[in-house]
Formats: sequence, C-alpha cells, structure tokens
Amino acid sequence: MEENIFTPRTDLSQLHDAVMKMRAEIGKVIVGQEQMVKLIVAALLADGHVLIEGVPGVAKTLTARLVAKCIALHFSRVQFTPDLMPSDVLGTSIFNPKEGGFQFKRGPIFGNIVLVDEINRAPAKTQAALFEVMEEKQVTVDGYSHIMERPFMVLATQNPVEQEGTYRLPEAQLDRFLFKISVPYPTEDEEVRILSRFHQATSEDIIANMEEVLTGHHISELRKQVRQVLIEEKLLQFIAKLVTSTRSHKSIYLGASPRASLAIMMAAKAIAAMQGRDFVTPDDIIEIATPVLRHRIMLTPEKEMEGATEDDVIKDIIHSLEIPR
Repeated sequence: MEENIFTPRTDLSQLHDAVMKMRAEIGKVIVGQEQMVKLIVAALLADGHVLIEGVPGVAKTLTARLVAKCIALHFSRVQFTPDLMPSDVLGTSIFNPKEGGFQFKRGPIFGNIVLVDEINRAPAKTQAALFEVMEEKQVTVDGYSHIMERPFMVLATQNPVEQEGTYRLPEAQLDRFLFKISVPYPTEDEEVRILSRFHQATSEDIIANMEEVLTGHHISELRKQVRQVLIEEKLLQFIAKLVTSTRSHKSIYLGASPRASLAIMMAAKAIAAMQGRDFVTPDDIIEIATPVLRHRIMLTPEKEMEGATEDDVIKDIIHSLEIPR
C-alpha cells in the first residue's frame, strides 16, 4: 500500500531561512525584544507599516536601523518636530535657472525603509502628508505623481508618556499602520546582558559587522509566497466575527474598519510563513489580533476611567468567541 506523504504546497524553506538569519543578525545588537523584531519582520513580509510605541531608550530607533541594515535597501530617517512642514517630508519643486523650469527635489520619504522618529511631534498637516504615500505608495506634488521604489515600509516611533509638544495621530493615519507594537522595558536579566554586550564595544561597532541577508528582489519574491499561504473559510469567518465584534462591544466607542480584517489576514499569513507553514491556524490570528487592533479601536470614556486598556478589551472579545478548530 502506497504511503500518503504530506508535501507542503508552497516551499517556504527559503523564507524561513531568511527570517531566521535576519532575526539572528538583529539579535547581534538587540537584547530581548523578540516579539517586536518578530512583528516588524512579519510586517515587512505582509507589505505593511509599523508604529512602535515605547519609552525612550528601549531600542525602537535602533531596531528600525537594523532592519534596513539586514536588507540591501535604502534607509531614510525623518525626525518629526513641531515646525516640520509637509514639503520637508515629501520634497518640493525648485526652479532650475539653467533649464528654465522647476525640478522636483525628493524629500526623505523617498526610501525603502523609512524611519519616522517621534511621529506625534509634528502637527496634523505634516502627519497628513503621509496619508497618500503610506496607502498608495506614491507622492503627488504640484499635480505630478511620484511612485515610490518597492519595497516601501514606514517604521514610526512615538513616546506614550510624553504629552507636551505632541499631537494626537489622526485615526485615518493610525488605520494605515499594520501593527502598533508596544515595547516593554527589558527584564533584569536582559539588562545585565545589555551591559555585558556593550561595556567594551559600541552599537556602531557591532552594526558595522552585520551582514546583509536579503535584497529588495528577494523581499518581493517572499511577499508573493506569503500571499499564497492558505487560509480556510472558517478562519475568514472568525476574522470577520472578531472585527465586527469591535463595532458592537459596549466598551468600544469606535470599532475597527474592514482594513483591519485585511490586516489580520495578511499578518496571520506572514506569521504562518515565518514558521514554515503554508496554512494559517487560529493561533496565528490570535497572536497578531492585538497589535493589529489596539490602535484601530477607541474605548468609551467610562471604560478609560476604569483604567482599562485596548489590549484588555481585545482579549475579552477573543475569549468570548468560539475558536475554530
């Protein structure tokens, strides 16, 4: 009798190896913060942007630099400040007297991996300058559209506790981020490892010895593989039920949009592919539900006064649903 041997429908060995090498290279510098690194890599594979929130000094900016260092791509950084104008981010047309016409000078947003540091320090009009480029991967200036080079990813950071001189991010902009990652303090053991690692060498010394793992072409190929990961109909229904529950929950004033459903689906596919599977499981969806939804819902004032967080309410919703098996 012939044995029934299971063969994966999509060969994800190259993707799995690339992800492991990338996380290993980042791990040469970053101590701990495995979940942050994992979600950033997942967002890269799912063609999404990431908002990283944490107090100063927990390696938010450094991690963004390391992601770009692992990939042979152009890294660009924009430090958001209260006096920053949209043209300082997107670019502007400058008159060229030699040619007798205007030429577009590209701004720092034109990169593959773009770090927007302290995104909530710029006013609403400057934050709104990111709307088009984050969603449509293009910039329109003076009636002309400029297409971004692929892959294109925005990594934004913000400080959750400092309110002076900051501006609340518009909901429309928050919705364009695939994940909002909350970065915790390191544990005491991790703190000791940080001190041990850097008491003789600086981070710049270690970064200089990092190897490039992927190219832009490789990223495009891996993204195609992620899109081919299978997800069963019952899991699509589970995602839809999870997202629609945020719109009718008594503790939520503003629920998640259909973009959240698509984000959960793509992120779950990326997580599955990173683990070498060509199919999504309920655990994949549950794992990424909180970072996908926490910035897309708004709690009622009463719930906020009770000290509840978005994460608490999302966990309550997940526990109330029947998990498909």
